[in-house]
Amino acid sequence: QVQLVESGGGLVQSGGSLRLACAASGSIFSINAMAWYRQAPGKERELVASSRGSGSPNYADSVKGRFTISRDNAKNTVYLQMSSLKPEDTAVYYCYAIIRPPGQTYTFQYWGQGTQVIVSS
Repeated sequence: QVQLVESGGGLVQSGGSLRLACAASGSIFSINAMAWYRQAPGKERELVASSRGSGSPNYADSVKGRFTISRDNAKNTVYLQMSSLKPEDTAVYYCYAIIRPPGQTYTFQYWGQGTQVIVSS
């Protein structure tokens, strides 16, 4: 079993910053990719940022230049540094990972439980 545990959400004023963290634990041989998604009320879940292997991270256009995704592979942890936050960034942020179990050639997809981010104007 694998768990993704997020932390770091909260309430912040417009223009402020927050850092989210997501730690993966359990039966992990390797982590192929980690990402952050978000879902605002009444909207579909959308990709915010992703990190796969040693390649360059990808960002949604709406967060480019303001958000930075990073990974600590030794800790199986992914971070999302969010700066210049706007009210439209208000959403539940979900961690996502593609993980290969020990002794297996296939991978599984996992989601965290979500952490609320509220940006007040």
